[in-house]
Amino acid sequence: MTDLAETGVVTVQRIVVPETTEAADARVFVEMVRIANAVCLEDAGHDYLREEPDEMLGFWQDQTDWTQLGFAAMRGDEVLGAVKLMISNEADASTVEFDLMVDPPHRGRGLEELLLAEVERAARERGFATIQTWTLHRPDAAGPRLQPSTSWGAIPAEDAQTKFQLANGFTLEQVERNSVFDLTGDFSLVERMLAEAVAIAGDDYRPIQWTSPTPPEYIDGYAYALSRMSTDVPAGGLVIDEQHWDAARVERRDARLKAQGLTVSVAAVLHVPTGRVAAYNELVIGDDRSGATQQYGTLVVKEHRGHRLGTIVKCANLLRWRELVPESPRVSTFNAEENRHMLDINEAIGFVPASYAGAWKKVLEL
Repeated sequence: MTDLAETGVVTVQRIVVPETTEAADARVFVEMVRIANAVCLEDAGHDYLREEPDEMLGFWQDQTDWTQLGFAAMRGDEVLGAVKLMISNEADASTVEFDLMVDPPHRGRGLEELLLAEVERAARERGFATIQTWTLHRPDAAGPRLQPSTSWGAIPAEDAQTKFQLANGFTLEQVERNSVFDLTGDFSLVERMLAEAVAIAGDDYRPIQWTSPTPPEYIDGYAYALSRMSTDVPAGGLVIDEQHWDAARVERRDARLKAQGLTVSVAAVLHVPTGRVAAYNELVIGDDRSGATQQYGTLVVKEHRGHRLGTIVKCANLLRWRELVPESPRVSTFNAEENRHMLDINEAIGFVPASYAGAWKKVLEL
């Protein structure tokens, strides 16, 4: 590893959350976003995960439910790398999630270790022993593979980011598949799958749709479904802090999504006897509608599984999205490799693998 001194004096500084991306103090924040996009392109081999500075800033400016911190590795005024941390504000939170990003030309020079030390310091200061992060990998990488504790999926064992995580005491706890769907193709299969699934689900389940913000008549049921995302999805060996949701939190989230400049389409299924949302799917895009659409949450609440609700919400939202945002060429989504039910639905609809993510955990000594 190259000594940091060879590239000049490197310091670590806290990243300011600016008022706007045009503000005088916004430069380092904007550079963090640039580096994040460069890392995704380098590691995944595509730009389907790209974010814009205003989009990320809108998320950081409301820290009611999540504390977000950023640190930058600087050589003079040059930003060489950054790390962003996200910590739940729930009273019983126990983990720190982070994304460590070094500008690809500066990788392997000790900056990764410098930024990881900031993560561990921040976690210990707050009394959190568990830190967790994700790495991206190309689907066609050759060579040996590393499996997680679940034994589902694998990532390249010789990738630099894999070696870094293992060398620094992390364990691979889950592998996620990043899949994409071509929005420019034929939708007849999607239409047929939706019709079949609605018929199988029966009269107890009613499909509903909206564009954010959430309509008042659905907000309590949607809050319930969102809360189940932290308890009902496969977690592998990761520690997932339970999230508590109510109508006020949904309203805060809707306002935050608006501040990020995002268009959000929600397809859901209402369980008629209880009035609760039993399943939902979210498709999201920023101001640039010619880019990739992101699928945010997709969930079928555990007690409502087995009625084709996952197929209903996915297919219904894809059909709706084609009308709402015809400019977007593809949808990008992540699913745990052990979540075969959702992957089966994706594969049947026509999603194909674009990249993979490794989920890593480290337990610190406090």
